[in-house]
Amino acid sequence: MAVLDIVGFGAMTIDHLYKVDEIVADGEQLVRGFESIPGGSAANTIYGLAKLSVKAGFVGAVGIDDDGEKLIKDFKTVAVDTSQIRIKQAVDTGSTICLSDRLGGRAIYVSPGANNLLSPEDIDLAYLNQAQVVHLSSFADDKQFNLQVNVTKKLANSVKVSLAPGMLYAAKGLKTLVPLLERTHIVFMNREEIEGLMGKDFRAGARGLVKLGCRIVVITLGKGIAKGKDRMVTAHIYDGEKEYEVESEKGSSIPHLETTGAGDAFAAGFLFGFLRSERLEECGLLGDIMASFTISEIGARRGLPTLAKLSQDYLKRSGHQF
Repeated sequence: MAVLDIVGFGAMTIDHLYKVDEIVADGEQLVRGFESIPGGSAANTIYGLAKLSVKAGFVGAVGIDDDGEKLIKDFKTVAVDTSQIRIKQAVDTGSTICLSDRLGGRAIYVSPGANNLLSPEDIDLAYLNQAQVVHLSSFADDKQFNLQVNVTKKLANSVKVSLAPGMLYAAKGLKTLVPLLERTHIVFMNREEIEGLMGKDFRAGARGLVKLGCRIVVITLGKGIAKGKDRMVTAHIYDGEKEYEVESEKGSSIPHLETTGAGDAFAAGFLFGFLRSERLEECGLLGDIMASFTISEIGARRGLPTLAKLSQDYLKRSGHQF
C-alpha cells in the first residue's frame, strides 16, 4: 500500500450546472449554459491537491453506470488512488442540479444515489490511517454522517481530520455536529454556514468552534469584506491564539464566471500549504489563489491550476517562492 499524504471521504456526484441570469423562487428563466461535470466537495478538494502532485486517495461510492465511470476516470487523470471507491449495484451515481446566476449566487439540489449506500464494511481503517490528513465533506443521509463520526473516533492519533461540513451538515445543528468537531483539526466553512451554525458573527463563531475542540477554523467570506480603499478580506483564520485575514486587491481577481467549487478549491490550497508545514497566513494565501483560478472557469475543477501555475501566482502575490 502506497503511503498517501491525504485521503478524501465524502459524497461523489455528477454536477449538472445551469447558468441563469437570476435564480427565482417562482417564475421562468432562460438557461444561458449547461454542463455536466464531476463534483462532490471533498472530491473536488482531493482532485485539486492531486493536480498539485500531492499523493491523494479517496473513499466513496458510485453506481454501476456511465456517471460512476466518469468520476473514477476523472480522478485517475490526476493520479488519485481510487482503490477504495466502491461501486454499488442497482443504483445511480449521485448527482446535483446547480443553478448559478450572473452575480455569483447558487442554488444546489442533491440526489444522493450511491452515496447513501456507503457502509461500515466499505471502510478500510488501515487505508485511512496511512494518511497525514483525512478530509471529510458531507453526505445527505444520517447513516453516512454517523459512519464518519464513528470512523474518525477510530483513526490513529497521528491522523489529522479536516472537515468541510457545508450547509447539509451545518443545518443539522451544533449539538449533532459536536462529536465530529471534537476530532477535527481544521474546519472549513463559509460565513453563512458558521453564522447559522453558531448563531454568532463569524469571528465569535470561530472562537466557539475552537472551544469545542477544533484547532484551526478557516472561514471563506465570498465576495469579501472591504478593508480600506484597495483591499478585500476574503477569508478569516483562527487557531485559538491569533486571527489571520486573507486579503486580495480589489478588482485583481479574474472575472467571476461562476463560483461552484470555490470553497473546495480554497480548502485544496490551504491543505497544500498545511501539508508542507507553511505558516497559516501562507496557507490562506494559497487557498485564495486556488479559489481565484477556479472561478475563472465553469465548474469546480476545470480552472484548478498545476503546481507550476500556482507557484507562479504565489510568487506574484507574496514576492517569494514556496
